[in-house]
Amino acid sequence: MALTPDDVNTIARLARLDPSPAQREALLGQLNGFFNIVEAMRAVDTSGVAPLYTPLSSVQEVALRLRDDAVTESNQREANQRSAPAVEDGLFLVPKVIE
Repeated sequence: MALTPDDVNTIARLARLDPSPAQREALLGQLNGFFNIVEAMRAVDTSGVAPLYTPLSSVQEVALRLRDDAVTESNQREANQRSAPAVEDGLFLVPKVIE
């Protein structure tokens, strides 16, 4: 996919930019370069490759640093809401700010 100078003009207008003709030419080259990289990446066969959660896992074994999903604190809702000016059914009541 290659962009044309008209595409760059449209993008500039939508972004409310007014680049000079030299900047438009540079943008055209940069955007087309980006799309060339994307096309090259699409050409790579990635079937059978497991996704990585970190780039380090491609070169070394990385253990997940996740903790057990367990409750570690007790429910302290009443204690936390004691200083609130207004509470109803366990919820903080606040003044209406949007009409």
